[in-house]
Amino acid sequence: MLSAMQSFRSKKIIIRSAVLALLLASLALAGCSALRLGYGNGPQLGWWWLDGYFDFSRDQSPLVKRTIDAWFEWHRSTQLADYAALLASARQQVLEPTTAQAACRWQNRVRDQLEPALQRAISDFADIVPVLGEAQLRQLDKRHAGNNDELRRDFLQPDPVLRQRETVKRALERAERVYGSLDEPQLRVLNAGIAASPFNSEMWLADRQRRQRDVAQTLRKLINERADKPQRVAALRALVQRTEQSPNLEHRAYQQRLADYNCALAAQIHNATTAAQRRTARERLQGWEVDLRSLAERTEGAVPMPGAAGG
Repeated sequence: MLSAMQSFRSKKIIIRSAVLALLLASLALAGCSALRLGYGNGPQLGWWWLDGYFDFSRDQSPLVKRTIDAWFEWHRSTQLADYAALLASARQQVLEPTTAQAACRWQNRVRDQLEPALQRAISDFADIVPVLGEAQLRQLDKRHAGNNDELRRDFLQPDPVLRQRETVKRALERAERVYGSLDEPQLRVLNAGIAASPFNSEMWLADRQRRQRDVAQTLRKLINERADKPQRVAALRALVQRTEQSPNLEHRAYQQRLADYNCALAAQIHNATTAAQRRTARERLQGWEVDLRSLAERTEGAVPMPGAAGG
């Protein structure tokens, strides 16, 4: 189940250069109140996030805000109930032991569940592309550079001992979000699993930078060629495909090894948990399920962002 929960988090990477990664961050299941608050403020937070990457002009902002509002309205009314059903299914199985293969199947189920939201986001973002200009592309490059500096500081520390400790800390936070506090037996499994991981920071950073260049080049090409809507959608879908699956065969093989390893580690951590910790996981899954159903029912009376309908 931990592997499935992490998929809500990891899917945002695929959407990052399309639109509204905030939503999937809120579905990282940080807790009931945080989920409701984050999703309830989703349009405004989504605007802040996207504007941070593009620094939209005053003339561009109304279209972007309307697009974000419309996406959230669609998403709330069509997708949240299905997410809740997926959590209900997970809740039925979380008390039982699992396998690496089962963990990977859960990841695939989550990806499939999130796919309609991604495809809608691509189509909606395609409507924004024509209003972008060089100022927005320069801001995108600047933001990517800043993000990479933060990544090196937070994830790629030169001291391998510090890097290992910080990696374990992040993994522990994700696990405890599901199971509650981990005990010494689970901590040993987690530490050993992180130490033996095939994760390669240099390959990760290189592919991240490759994706960033791909995003900027794709957007510039669409803008310069004045591509029509079907061409924009097709190009953005291809971009997302290259983001999720590297065109470099060596890196693609590495991605698969890492994904398989992470499924196995998630299963090992789950199987090391106690009955009480799995009951905690079930209770939290139920709480998130209830929250999503509640949010899905609140389809009336949504307040649009300031400026969404005008200048």
